[in-house]
Amino acid sequence: MTEFMNKGIEILTAAGSKLILALLIWIIGSMVVKKVIKMVMGMKATEKLDTTVKSFLGNLLKVVLYIVLVLSIISVLGVPMASVVAVLASCGVAVGMAMQGSLSNLAGGIMLMIFRPFKVGDYIVAAGDEGVVKELSMFYTVLNSLDNKEITIPNGSLMNSNIQNFSAESTRRVDLTFNLTGGRDVNEVKQIIESTMAKNPMVLQDPAPFASPLEGIPGGLAYTARAWCNSANYWDVYFELMKAIPTALGEAGVAGPAPTTNVNVNQ
Repeated sequence: MTEFMNKGIEILTAAGSKLILALLIWIIGSMVVKKVIKMVMGMKATEKLDTTVKSFLGNLLKVVLYIVLVLSIISVLGVPMASVVAVLASCGVAVGMAMQGSLSNLAGGIMLMIFRPFKVGDYIVAAGDEGVVKELSMFYTVLNSLDNKEITIPNGSLMNSNIQNFSAESTRRVDLTFNLTGGRDVNEVKQIIESTMAKNPMVLQDPAPFASPLEGIPGGLAYTARAWCNSANYWDVYFELMKAIPTALGEAGVAGPAPTTNVNVNQ
């Protein structure tokens, strides 16, 4: 009985020392991982990369380092690596099927990094949502909507959808439509609209602002107004022109379309 107890104490002592060593390795290793990531992210070569690439590389480096740390702890605990590899190989198919969505998102994240349809800070519309790109991680892309909602989109869905990037080009065109009476000279109305757009300091003069009748409507004409501006000024220009053009037309006595009257004749 004494021999059995001594053997048990010996086994528990050996196991306890391994567990304590594993715990120390985890604590110290976690600190080292954070230091390494911080050092790599602070390197001059890394600082030259844009925010999107830095964020993705940081997440990837973190995952790789923690995998190495976990494997080191498994080795310290005395688990044969050959057994670990065998178990991982046997479970690979099942894990792969269970993580199809995650693997698809990871592949999507890699493809997004390669083809770069957008970067952090761009305003995009994709997968049924829109907003400013806040973060591109290994599995998800995070957007901030205009009303400050955080939207998380799986990279797999994002890569397989149409992506509209409104920040890709330096300039954008503002398109407006106004329904006006057909009783005024077309060239006069056109001149009022174009001159009003040209007075806005954020409107570019090349290409020049453009206005023209677009189509006939009941009681008048629909006019289109088009002005180019820097992409960053799009919404400012849009809202200012929506105020300035109707005001200028009203001051010139140009009214909206004449109301139509429906006459029903009962036999």
